[in-house]
Amino acid sequence: MSRSNSRFLPFWGTTAIITPIVLGTFADQTLALNLTRLGTYVSPDGEGAAEISAYDPISKNLFITNGSTNSIDILNISNPSVPSLISSINLNTYGAGVNSVAVKNGLVAVAIGSDPKTNPGTVAFFNTSGSFLNSVTVGALPDMLTFTSDGSKILVANEGEPEPLSISPTVDPEGSISIIDLSGGVGSATVNTADFTAFNSQKAALQAAGVRIFGQNGNATVAEDVEPEYIAISKDNKKAYVSLQENNALAVLDIDSATITDILPLGLKNYNTLGNGLDASDEDGGINIQNWPISGMYMPDSIATVEINGQTYIITANEGDDRGENERISDLTLDPTAFPNAAQLLEDENLGRLNVSSVDGDLDKDGDFDVLYSYGGRSFSIWDSNGNLIYDSGDAFEQITASLIPSLFNSEGEAADFDSRSDNKGPEPEGLTVGKIGDRFYAFIGLERTGGLMVYDITNPLNPTFVTYTRTEGDFAPEGVLFIPSIDSPTNQSLVITTNEVSGTTTIYAAATTPEPTTGLGLLILGIGGILTKVKKKSA
Repeated sequence: MSRSNSRFLPFWGTTAIITPIVLGTFADQTLALNLTRLGTYVSPDGEGAAEISAYDPISKNLFITNGSTNSIDILNISNPSVPSLISSINLNTYGAGVNSVAVKNGLVAVAIGSDPKTNPGTVAFFNTSGSFLNSVTVGALPDMLTFTSDGSKILVANEGEPEPLSISPTVDPEGSISIIDLSGGVGSATVNTADFTAFNSQKAALQAAGVRIFGQNGNATVAEDVEPEYIAISKDNKKAYVSLQENNALAVLDIDSATITDILPLGLKNYNTLGNGLDASDEDGGINIQNWPISGMYMPDSIATVEINGQTYIITANEGDDRGENERISDLTLDPTAFPNAAQLLEDENLGRLNVSSVDGDLDKDGDFDVLYSYGGRSFSIWDSNGNLIYDSGDAFEQITASLIPSLFNSEGEAADFDSRSDNKGPEPEGLTVGKIGDRFYAFIGLERTGGLMVYDITNPLNPTFVTYTRTEGDFAPEGVLFIPSIDSPTNQSLVITTNEVSGTTTIYAAATTPEPTTGLGLLILGIGGILTKVKKKSA
């Protein structure tokens, strides 16, 4: 069921550019959180060599998935300013493609896909020196895995992606969650599977509620169509929340019984309301953030959970993704009643270039589109434990990057690609983690296309505040974001690590708060950098 999100908007208007002067807001004092780059490891393997990382506080080693060589690279970060490669774990014996890694209590778990990817995958276990311990079989395309906080179980998101990647595939395996029980030791690991077959009979009701189920030209079962992407576990290890990215939904897992108990539709974002603008074209001559009559599907990739004041919240990076069903709006027929200015909208400098879904939006099935559904929210969101939206960052990511790095706006990370991603998910938030520093909670969100990290104070989940944006030259496409608390850090200060897929780089930041002068009201002070209407490209 679509939820109206107009209540949950940033406090600035659609066209205001915000430049932070004092960062963070507190009842008694204002603190600035500074991210200082300590060091970067540049893999010689290039693109794909740094995707997801995990950290072992005992050895001070970082374990990084290297998709270029199908291996785990082990970096020692005892001195984070000079991260050094110790060794690599070759995974070709265990599968065809490494997807994720997690570390707990000296145990390294690695999710590895098969060839073909529609076959069951593998989770392989190693010690922190890289010696093989055991392996188990899990579902097709294990895309992400994570330990429970006590280390007794590992949860694996088996995406079950179809082959080929289209709405009419030849093979479409079921998505599932594997629960690996390690209570008897890694050598005796057992696997339970939580599948979605119980929801097959509820397909029509789920679709009516807003869950996208459209594979196999509409003939896929719920279990075949869902594609578990990312898992976040509640603090008490009883529940897990699973992003079903292409389905624009979250699944709820009861861990002890290995049962999916609910599928929660995430609804739509109204890009035609204050604070929810976007730049919809890569051919509009520059930066042009404004409202348009389109609806955004949140479609989160990375998610995290955090417990604040006894309540569990789900934080999502709203990237967006498709399975080949996308079309440019200029190739669609728009309903004349819903879009009386269709001819104007279809122009390339307006909405004509924007990628939207071709399987959603023809509400009356008459062949034209009554609603336009775009991919991703270009934002991060906070949801309660029932899947109700309580905050969305609106168009802040585009507004902030337009102000601070205008030459890289909606780019692939270089000025030569300026504005090239406006027609397709914009800055594309993907990686996300949450960390606690002092008594404050922070969300760190990586922008896969524009690059860099957005940092928000989410201590008050109803009213998060933008803290800072940090970007390192040469880092392209942050895929994973990892937070290391000060208690586990080799420097005794909190660290944030980005693994950047396109550049093959791993960058380590120190995160520290410092007091700032403030008024008795403890207000967030912001500088208005101007009113953004349209910024023309500079000639070469």
